[in-house]
Amino acid sequence: MDIKGLRKEYTCPVLSREMMAPDPFDQFTAWFNEACAAGLAEPNAMTLATAGTDGQPTLRTVLLKIFDRDGFVFFTNYRSRKARQIGENHRVALLFPWIGMARQVTVTGRAEKISVAESARYFASRPRDSQLGAWISRQSSVLSSRQMLMMELAHMKTRFLKGEVPLPDFWGGFRVRPDSIEFWQGQTSRLHDRFLYTRSDAGWTIERLSP
Repeated sequence: MDIKGLRKEYTCPVLSREMMAPDPFDQFTAWFNEACAAGLAEPNAMTLATAGTDGQPTLRTVLLKIFDRDGFVFFTNYRSRKARQIGENHRVALLFPWIGMARQVTVTGRAEKISVAESARYFASRPRDSQLGAWISRQSSVLSSRQMLMMELAHMKTRFLKGEVPLPDFWGGFRVRPDSIEFWQGQTSRLHDRFLYTRSDAGWTIERLSP
C-alpha cells in the first residue's frame, strides 16, 4: 500500500492570540467541552509518555478522570510499569489526540501520587466490576492465560460477595502538574495554529509557535 498520498486538508477557523484564554486550564476546559459536544469517541483518552532511569520512553493510552487548576489526574496500579517509571523519573508528557476536530493538546510536567482519600473517592464511584478488576490486574506482569485472569475474578467476586469493594493499597491516582500546555489546531497548507502556555513564577506566558 502506498501511503505517501494519505493526507487531509484541514479547514478549521484560524486561531488568533486574542482568542486564547489567559489561563490554559480555561482554554483546555473550553476545548474539552467542545470535544465532548462533538461526540468524539472517548474525548478523555490521552497518551501518557514516561521514561525510567534507562531513558527508554514508553507510551500508552489512559483516561483522564479529574482535571482542575492543579493538573490532570489518571488512575492505575501503582506496581505497573508506568508507575515504576514515574517513581524513577517524575517528568511525563500527555497528548489529547482530538483528530476528529483537527486538534490536539500536549502537556508536559511532573507526575505525583494523589492522596489516598482522593483515590478512595474515585474508586467508590467506579462500577463494581471495575473495582474487582483493579484487585486482580497485576498490571504489566506476564500472564499465562486469560483463563487464569477469569479464575482470579471469580475468586474476588466470592471474596467481596458482601459489602463494598475496598480500595486496594496498590492502586490509585497520579496528578500531572503541567509546566507547559500546547494547543494545536490544523490549518490549510499545513500552516497550523500552535499556542504554547509556559508556567513561570509570574504566571503563564503565551507564545505562538511556528507550524
